[in-house]
Formats: sequence, structure tokens, C-alpha cells
Amino acid sequence: MSKLFENKMDNDQVNDFMHKNGDIEWQPLALTLVEYPRGDLIGKFFAFISLSPFGIGAGFVTLILFRRDLHTIAFFCGTLLNEAVNATLKHIICESRPMTRGNLYNEYGMPSSHAQFIWFFSVYVFYFVLIRLHHINNNSIISALWRVIIVSGCICLAGLVSIGRVYLHYHTTSQVVVGAIVGIMFATIWFALVHRVFTPLFPQIVALKISEMLMIRDTTLIPNVLWFEYTTSRQEARARGRKLAALKPTQ
Repeated sequence: MSKLFENKMDNDQVNDFMHKNGDIEWQPLALTLVEYPRGDLIGKFFAFISLSPFGIGAGFVTLILFRRDLHTIAFFCGTLLNEAVNATLKHIICESRPMTRGNLYNEYGMPSSHAQFIWFFSVYVFYFVLIRLHHINNNSIISALWRVIIVSGCICLAGLVSIGRVYLHYHTTSQVVVGAIVGIMFATIWFALVHRVFTPLFPQIVALKISEMLMIRDTTLIPNVLWFEYTTSRQEARARGRKLAALKPTQ
């Protein structure tokens, strides 16, 4: 009887809530909502792939919080500007999507924001590996293989995201192609600005008091940041270990 009473109370609370909020129109967050045909495994795969830009964005935030490197911050600022360019072009061109989905997607479809974002990211990584990492002294086969894997993985991901947007009827082929072209062009322009204009200013920026407070750093001249951080932390741990051992009283 107590369980029946509790269930009845729960139902009454739900009905009362729905009655009080009957005039509210509930809107899903379309930013992370991806639809695919029921039972279509390929469509489900492309739906998951379509979420990759959000994973990349989360990775940017994590790197900025824990690494605080100026080049990473500049790269992230480029992605934000790239999104602003996409939003501006969409409202200038005003071309609708190939399939309407009620009120889920009321924005325009030309150019594809997913295609523009992922191609901007992939091409920027390509330039970074090709131009910024060429001076690394480690020219081993493993190092070269890792560069090929990184670039190939980014290009393949960009291709899959672009194909998925057409397959799931979120964009037409022309919308995806235009988005890819704009992303590639903006990545080229932004990398040139960062490499030629912003990077020479990084030493002056990190010398500012605000940069010291936020612990912002410039690792441009360090060829292998991971190896540098690994060796530095290991040396520091050994030095502290020796100090602790020296402080211990002798028996």
C-alpha cells in the first residue's frame, strides 16, 4: 500500500508540474543533437563522428588550462574566429538545409559549420607539422611515422565528418564543399598570421605581469615539449629526493 501511495504521489507531482508549465515550449539543445535513421549502423557511425568537433573543443580547453601555451591559445582563437566567419556567411547567403527537422535547426546550411571547423583544424595541424616541426633534430623513422599518422588521421576525420553531414541530410554536397574550402582558406591565413606575426611577439607577451600571474608560457623554441617536460620533471624529482635523503637523520 505504501508503494502504491508513493507512486500516486509521484504521478500527482508530475501532473502538477506539467500543468504549471503547460505554456512553456521546451527546446532541445540542437548543438549536440544528431539524428540518424533507426537501425542504420552507418548513419549511427556518422552521427558519432559528427560529435568530434565538440571533442576537439574540449581538448582545446583542457590543453589551455593545463599547458597555458601561447600557440595553443592562438590556435583556439583561430577556431573561434572561424566559427564567427561561418555564422556571418550563413546569414549573408541564407541558404536553407536540405531537410527540415522542426524547430531543431532553424539556422541556415550554407556553408556547413562542421565541415568548415574540421577542415580548418586539420589543415592547421598539417601546416604545424609540416612547417613548425621540421626543425626537430629527431629524424628517426618512428618520429616521421608519427607525423604521417597525425596528419593522415586529421585528414581522414575531416573527410568522414564531411561525408556524414551529407549522408545524414544536414547539408547538401555544395554546402559541405564550400564549408571545407572556407575552412582551408582561413586555416592558411590564420597559420600565416600566427607563424609570421604573432609568434615573434610571444616573448614580449609572456614577459607581461598578467602572463606571469596566469602562468602563460611560450614553448615555440623547444623542439620536443613532451620530452622536455618529462626530463625536467624527472630531474626535479631526483633533486628533491636527494634533498629529502640528506635531511633524514643518520642512524
